[in-house]
Amino acid sequence: MKVLVTGATGFVGGAVVSSLARERRWTPVAASRRHALLPDGAELAITPSLGADADWSDALQGVEGVVHAAARVHVMDEEAADPLAEYRHTNVEGTLALAWQAAQAGVRRFVFVSSIKVNGEQTSPHCAFTAEDAPAPVDPYGVSKAEAEAGLFALARETGMEVVVVRPPLVYGPGAGGNFARMARWVGKGVPLPLGALDNRRSLVGLDNLVDLLVTCLEHPAAANRVFLAGDGEDLSTTGLLRRVAAAMGRRARLVPVPPALLRAGARAVGRAEIATRLLDSLQVDITHTRQTLSWEPPVSVDEGLRRAVAPSRG
Repeated sequence: MKVLVTGATGFVGGAVVSSLARERRWTPVAASRRHALLPDGAELAITPSLGADADWSDALQGVEGVVHAAARVHVMDEEAADPLAEYRHTNVEGTLALAWQAAQAGVRRFVFVSSIKVNGEQTSPHCAFTAEDAPAPVDPYGVSKAEAEAGLFALARETGMEVVVVRPPLVYGPGAGGNFARMARWVGKGVPLPLGALDNRRSLVGLDNLVDLLVTCLEHPAAANRVFLAGDGEDLSTTGLLRRVAAAMGRRARLVPVPPALLRAGARAVGRAEIATRLLDSLQVDITHTRQTLSWEPPVSVDEGLRRAVAPSRG
């Protein structure tokens, strides 16, 4: 079976291509705007930028499944005059154009890599997002992903193509960027961090666990036309995460116990309230529905996932 993977040179998409190529049950077709090195067993499809007018007909020939990982990702320091319009152009219009063409080409199943931001930005203590919760996105990125999900399920009802939505929280692994990379870099350099007194809880998902779930969603009969939350099955405080990252590096985290209220006030004072939310607040996901519906368990533990994530930066 041929599986088209968008975002195939990116963090998640590249890992999906490698996994499918290793499994040998599928032939991954890596969608890329330029030539790229691929693992043995993978095919390359030169494709356009994701947008409403993109022509995917050549890339979709003979394809039975799609893993759509390409997107305009969350931008911390947004410079666009109309961020929501930019996100919609790629994440909504581009996604639905691809999905419509996939349905017309006879694709059986379309797996969409969405985001936990569709559920919201934070959870109350000891509460967790579930797949059944009503969408409550806050920022333009989350809104665009929620709109894309709604459009995909409408298209599924119209065309009969099966759609599966997977919403991951923060994804970590080899080559991860963003907040995880910054925290790992600080820990690796031994920088004292004022994050030693946090009792929040955040769900993460290791790259290998997310890829395993996406591949499962490609073929499991019960996955059709459902939403699944991704996660490692173990939630950590920011303090606990930093200590576990340090342990994975064979180091000791230098954490200073500063009260969260002071950290939050300081972040607001310098215009970084969003960073405070990510570091100080809770965001938990309940993967019970994923486990039960798909008979799925995260194959890699948090500690092993962190070890794999930081191994290249050991030194």
